Amino acid sequence: MNRHFILIFIFFAFVFFACESNYTIDKRRGYYKIDFPEKKYQTFRDEGYPYQFEYPMYASVLKDSSFFGNATENPWWVNIDFPQFSARVFLSYKEIGKNKFDSLISDAFIMSYKQHATKASSIEALPIKTPNKIEGIYFSLKGNTATANQFFLTDSVSHFLRGALYFDATPNEDSLNVVNEFLKKDLQHLINSLQWNKRKN
Repeated sequence: MNRHFILIFIFFAFVFFACESNYTIDKRRGYYKIDFPEKKYQTFRDEGYPYQFEYPMYASVLKDSSFFGNATENPWWVNIDFPQFSARVFLSYKEIGKNKFDSLISDAFIMSYKQHATKASSIEALPIKTPNKIEGIYFSLKGNTATANQFFLTDSVSHFLRGALYFDATPNEDSLNVVNEFLKKDLQHLINSLQWNKRKN
């Protein structure tokens, strides 16, 4: 992990951990019985996309053309839908150069901490380094938050990919925990299989 990236991470981690948060003791969790599908993966590799990754056979990748009613910054934003679990992973891609690297890091921390601080009982930021030598941060949120799993991946020069897992349900840590843990493995597989592609001009 390069020195510039480490310094930025330490700075933002300090800023956000310094904010006041209310922490609670974990409750005993109860789970619904769910029949989970077998984990098999396929590759998302589309013409002109600056990245590729593997995702589950029980999910589908859909192009995302709008962001809160506005057009996406570029045509490389996608969603990974898990219809069986009413869940979706939002993947947003940013080009470093058109966007300042420091600002992208700052935005990722803001979206993980400030937007969920009132509901989260704890937020953990874990450095990532994948087998393909891609670096980033994985955010694990506890409590009744809208999302328990977020991440970003970057080469700190050209590419910046941010992901967040959301459910189409009222946030409830106890009832969603078992599904969150199941889909977290799919996020980890996506992260570890991610590769950057050269874009055609």
